[in-house]
Amino acid sequence: MTIATDDAVRPLLEVRGLSKTYRSKSVGSRLRRSREFKALQDVSFDVKRGETLGLVGESGSGKSTAASCILRLIEPDSGSVHFDGVDVRSLSKAEMRRLRSRMQIVFQDPYGSLDPRFSVRELVEEPLLVHGVRDERVRRERALQMLERVGLSASQAERNAHAFSGGQRQRIAIARALVLNPELVVLDEPVTALDVSVQAQVLNLLTELQKELNLTYLFIVHDLAVAQYLCHRIAVMNRGKIVEIAPSKELFDNPLHPYTVSLLMAAPVPDPDVMAARRAALATPQANATPNGL
Repeated sequence: MTIATDDAVRPLLEVRGLSKTYRSKSVGSRLRRSREFKALQDVSFDVKRGETLGLVGESGSGKSTAASCILRLIEPDSGSVHFDGVDVRSLSKAEMRRLRSRMQIVFQDPYGSLDPRFSVRELVEEPLLVHGVRDERVRRERALQMLERVGLSASQAERNAHAFSGGQRQRIAIARALVLNPELVVLDEPVTALDVSVQAQVLNLLTELQKELNLTYLFIVHDLAVAQYLCHRIAVMNRGKIVEIAPSKELFDNPLHPYTVSLLMAAPVPDPDVMAARRAALATPQANATPNGL
């Protein structure tokens, strides 16, 4: 009989009680007032190895702030983040830098996230150089291999990013994120800026890469159709809080939180009959108002 080890059952990413408040000062007619915006409020979730967890919600719900806190691009006010059992918040800058080779991010804007001064090959090579791969030949080979894996040819490697379409640029950004062989990839609205047909191509690529490389995704998205296509589980965020977590099919078939229901009611469906049937089903009072997974 095989006994499961802690590594086999422990989630790759564990987030507990994450909170972040932004403060700004505004000057009124008489007083200088301090304003607070609670971007995250006691956010907790796990991401299992090899799965895709979607963080879904409207703009300003706290999705990207949560991702930035997890990667320590910004510091949370409170809470804990454990990656593969390591307390991320306790790491020094040098230790965090080493860990980031295992935790990468693909940003929303494929135009703004790639430096136009570099060739595509140089852009994909750069993370290798930053993380200590000094052999130029090795960097070049790994960069070209990754570019080909995301659907770009070696003959395109010396061109600058501005010569490519939005979909191609996002493929470059994906290659750049994966060249270090990370375990966790944070996808921050990676297809929002792309045409629908191109979105499907990039989502299919992400699915293939996940299976091939055993990747774990934290997928930030506001489009429920995209979340349903790619995510194994979905966490719904509203005003800095997670209001519902459930497997994708369960959440779409039986949403329990009123905010989740409102998102599904507003989501466009091409077939008007399907849309009418969904709205009729969602309009039925829920038997249980307790959020899934909380």
